[in-house]
Amino acid sequence: MKPSIFDELKQSMKEAVQIARGESAPSRTFTAAAPDVKAIRERTGLSQMEFARLLRVNVKTLQNWEQHRRTPTGAAAALLTVFEREPEAALRALHRRAA
Repeated sequence: MKPSIFDELKQSMKEAVQIARGESAPSRTFTAAAPDVKAIRERTGLSQMEFARLLRVNVKTLQNWEQHRRTPTGAAAALLTVFEREPEAALRALHRRAA
């Protein structure tokens, strides 16, 4: 007899508890590297103040990212990914000329 969805969920929860307690290893793990915000900014040729203004974040926030005291999340992380992969396109899209 095929197990019911409830039985499968119950077994999954038991496995999750074992993993959380360190009694079992997860079948796979994922890690995402934090972007190198300073390198991304330096490739644009912009100052911290200019880049922070372009990202619409406080310059202190940008400095915290660059010094690895904080990690950008959400929309800021996505925008930084665009800057990392396509800096000229990001600058054009934000109405700035590439340096």
